[in-house]
Amino acid sequence: MTYFVLKFLHIVGASVLLGTGAGIAFFMLLAHLTGRAVVIASVARIVVIADFVFTATAVIAQPITGVLLARNVGYSLLDAWIFWSIILYLITGAFWLPVVWMQTRLRDLASEAAWTDGALPRAYHKLFWWWFACGFPAFGAVVTIFWLMITRPQG
Repeated sequence: MTYFVLKFLHIVGASVLLGTGAGIAFFMLLAHLTGRAVVIASVARIVVIADFVFTATAVIAQPITGVLLARNVGYSLLDAWIFWSIILYLITGAFWLPVVWMQTRLRDLASEAAWTDGALPRAYHKLFWWWFACGFPAFGAVVTIFWLMITRPQG
């Protein structure tokens, strides 16, 4: 693959990670703020699908295109900006994997409440705040990776 094809795929993948992550957080938060189980269940159903279709695909593609791009250009994976990007990517993954499970569980809890026309259970609310809290370090890490990719600081 040529440099520009690899760079294009890498930038698109990074954009998908950032955009999908921000979009999922936005829609889940807005659904949660309604307090309506039926709304939350519907949005969470779509969010879980989007995470598997878009985020999971980009999560797999990013390290592949990143390594191929670094090799194509002649960068070492131990160059500081690449090394820290990899560390931050792993940190993001450490938060994303539990979030995928949490979103699925939030969907199921909201669906059960909507089906029975009942209130959202305490377990939903507790899990939602864990989900919310996990988003901050993951989002911050992805934004920092963007900064590292753009500036490529030396040292």
